[in-house]
Amino acid sequence: MTDFADLKNEAAGIEHRDVTLEDVLPKDAPPWYRDSRLLLLNFLLLVPMFSSTGIGYDGSMINGLQAQSQWQDFFNHPTGYTLGHISCGPTYGMFVGVVPAGYIADKWGRKAGITTGATTMIIASAIQAAAQNYGMFLAARIIIGAGAVIAIVPSPSLLSELSFPTHRAVMTTAYNVLWYGGAILAAWITYGTYWMGESNTWSWRIPSLLQAFFPLCQLAMVYWLPESPRFLIFNDRIDEARAILTYYHANGNENSALVDFELSEIIAALEMEKQHKDVSFKVLFAKENRRRAFIAMMVPFMQQMSGNGLVSYYLSLILNSIGITTSSEQLVINGGLCIYNLGCATILIGLVPRFGRRFMFLSCLGSMLVIFVIWTILSAINQQRNFEQKSLGQGVLAMIFLYDLAYNIGLMGLPYLYLTEVLPYYIRSHGMSLGQFTTASVGVYQAYVNPIAMDAISWKYYIVYCCIIAGEFAVVFFFFPETKGATLEESTEVFDKAVRGSGAPSRDPMDELEKAGGVGKE
Repeated sequence: MTDFADLKNEAAGIEHRDVTLEDVLPKDAPPWYRDSRLLLLNFLLLVPMFSSTGIGYDGSMINGLQAQSQWQDFFNHPTGYTLGHISCGPTYGMFVGVVPAGYIADKWGRKAGITTGATTMIIASAIQAAAQNYGMFLAARIIIGAGAVIAIVPSPSLLSELSFPTHRAVMTTAYNVLWYGGAILAAWITYGTYWMGESNTWSWRIPSLLQAFFPLCQLAMVYWLPESPRFLIFNDRIDEARAILTYYHANGNENSALVDFELSEIIAALEMEKQHKDVSFKVLFAKENRRRAFIAMMVPFMQQMSGNGLVSYYLSLILNSIGITTSSEQLVINGGLCIYNLGCATILIGLVPRFGRRFMFLSCLGSMLVIFVIWTILSAINQQRNFEQKSLGQGVLAMIFLYDLAYNIGLMGLPYLYLTEVLPYYIRSHGMSLGQFTTASVGVYQAYVNPIAMDAISWKYYIVYCCIIAGEFAVVFFFFPETKGATLEESTEVFDKAVRGSGAPSRDPMDELEKAGGVGKE
């Protein structure tokens, strides 16, 4: 800790001691669900979680609209590049919003980013619902993407930085799991409006307008949401940070050892990080951060390029390829798949505190690879037999459900937790922005290549994803250090020690944590 940090601790009334998180956790505290202030905090943390829910709504809504004859007729049955533009519209917007997103979150706070993004999405949803032609609909979707990324970049960071220490892993993992909440609503709303009639444009305008629901919820609740204590301390507002931690983490106890520990640890880490005068994007690629920058790009790449893009935005094309062609059948499957995924992902959140990050990533990718190979084989046989055997089509459908289960193990909620752990505060927002830039770049590929490839070579295109998943497994095995068990500040040191050591990830997660000087409970 620097001398300046010592002075700050003294001014803040903190006695620095060589203790761990476990030492300062209250021994006689009631369960969190009986602590009114922790309950309130966890409820308010829905505000950043809704950033993910809104994106889930968008993906599922586009799937549902593609299965609606009313939407198809109004926009002249878009296919190929035309359909790709609509699916890719939010991606274009992400390119526009990704740079300011990081600066807004760092300069004006995590709450400012969420507020700006939510407001933009509300305006865009109204334009989308009022669209009179293809161009207006596409423009609205571009604006939606810009607003979404401005809200997304600070949201996981705020969750990780504000959550009660032992809740951090679960709460941050839950962030992206709520993607399915939005997806379920969109799936069943589009199914319900489908029955409004062949010529009624409100069948797609209503789902488009309701895309503003979650951003509206964010605006309604954000005033009461506390700011990130890390942001406040980084900007020399220690008293405000102490007040927030005391109120929510210590139930108002101004003499809490836990609050002293948290403040001391945060101040020490941030004062070290303040030695980096340059906090622009280029610092991400400095020698000490290159592994972090690589992971910040690789994690969202895995999220988007592991075959899930086919299911998320082109489920209709997949179902057509196995003989399930009616709109009502496709809409029911889309809705059922979303409910199934939410259940799986919610249950799997409980595994996060028990298993290492590497174990979950590798289990996820290994299972997905096996399932995708079987999926490919069944699709090939099904096509060769002209889709005459329903059992083969049902087998492919079963693989879709099994694939989603495997995906949820490591690529739904875990990535955002892992990124907040490997990215120190001073580059966290920019690292998240870099990740969203990667997501947008991959989105362009998927929007233009996936539908064309599916039309041209059908099941053979799955072979490409089998190879990609195998490569992702190798990357995680050789380049992803373990971070489980450390506090948010300790995880940075764990990461650095793993990289400075052998250059390879720790085979025993606890080894690196012990070297870091203590293990905190999750």
